[in-house]
Amino acid sequence: MAKKGKTIFQPGIKIPDMKYLTEDHAIEKMPPPKTVYISMSQGAGAPAKPIVKVGDRVRKGQKIAEAQGLISSNVYSSVAGTVAGIQDIVNAMNTTVTFVIIENDFSEEEEFLPPIENLTRETIIERIREAGIVGLGGAGFPTAVKLSPPKPVEMLILNGAECEPYLTCDYRLMIEKSEEIAKGARYMAKALGVDKIKIGIEENKPKAIEIFRKMDGIEVVSLKKKYPQGSEKGLIYVCTKRKVPACKMPFDVGVVVQNVATAYAVYEAIEKDIPLYQRVLTITGKGVNNPKNLWIRIGTKTDEIIEFCSGLNKDGIKIIRGGPMMGKAMYQADGYAKKTDAGVVVLTQAETNTSKQSNCINCGRCAKACPMHLMPMKIDDYALTERYEMAGKFGVMLCLECGCCSFVCPAKRSLVQSIVLCKQKLRAKERR
Repeated sequence: MAKKGKTIFQPGIKIPDMKYLTEDHAIEKMPPPKTVYISMSQGAGAPAKPIVKVGDRVRKGQKIAEAQGLISSNVYSSVAGTVAGIQDIVNAMNTTVTFVIIENDFSEEEEFLPPIENLTRETIIERIREAGIVGLGGAGFPTAVKLSPPKPVEMLILNGAECEPYLTCDYRLMIEKSEEIAKGARYMAKALGVDKIKIGIEENKPKAIEIFRKMDGIEVVSLKKKYPQGSEKGLIYVCTKRKVPACKMPFDVGVVVQNVATAYAVYEAIEKDIPLYQRVLTITGKGVNNPKNLWIRIGTKTDEIIEFCSGLNKDGIKIIRGGPMMGKAMYQADGYAKKTDAGVVVLTQAETNTSKQSNCINCGRCAKACPMHLMPMKIDDYALTERYEMAGKFGVMLCLECGCCSFVCPAKRSLVQSIVLCKQKLRAKERR
């Protein structure tokens, strides 16, 4: 049954979704690359520690790094071959991270996880932890930890909103791997000890809504098309009418939210004994010659992925890792695919605003658009004057970094950049 969900927001924004570029393109398998560069920091929390050494031969699906602590995840080789290096590399976010570099021998020799003999709550959670599964919606929080809340919950919500413009990897998964997603969701529901499963899908994905509407035991909530409709707290309200208070977690209102791609990874880990070493990526934008949805191996170089899509055209001027609202612009296509990457967007001059920022005109549009009811203009002011504690009092840590404020600002202020800076400063102070 499909249920019509009202939007949580009077705030939020309506923007062109641009999904027509790839929404009808079936997922293709990109051939494995000659070399993969696999980051030891594949999600939230501590980086994994390499357990291989230079010269070792590894199989596809073999564990190459162990999680360090509860909030961390195991890392697996995405190809069969030889470890050519373990070195620190400055990643696309200008942060130094340890990478394991593997030269592919193209034998595709595999190593699987051991079969699960008895599917219990404990064995499901342990398999998900061992398989290195993290939230594939972008946050990268270890899935096993989310499935072990400190208090009982009542339902699992699948996030199929994919409200970020341009990206269609989740949509194609919902169409092409719907049964597998449903199975993965049921395993997660069993781990949580709940029977109730809902899935929120934006109404601009009618094919996916129709597919899941026919499934037993999963209630479809059709979401109004509004950004950022897929934010966790917003999705919970739309699906349940429960509001997650500030500084509280979804389990505090009896809910756990998981992305549809995460559900598919859970299915593969439990039924096929396959750890997380590949994912679906959307390569799109008018600056790409041949936009696609691709199965890619973790560690594939961004420039090789773009080249597989026939490269950039003469109008492509800006490469974004992720979507245009929450993604990060890259200086050049020299990154490496991670578990948490959902896409690469290449924008043209016509799609990009390159005008310089001017002084705030106090119009208040950023505050009106903010789904968390913050005042971005105040936070921006405090960031520029290094009064980070004051920004904290204005709720900077509650910001989703969704980009609504920057999108609507007529002065083109770098509001999200200021917010991210404030968060970094406050976290650094807290660690000290």
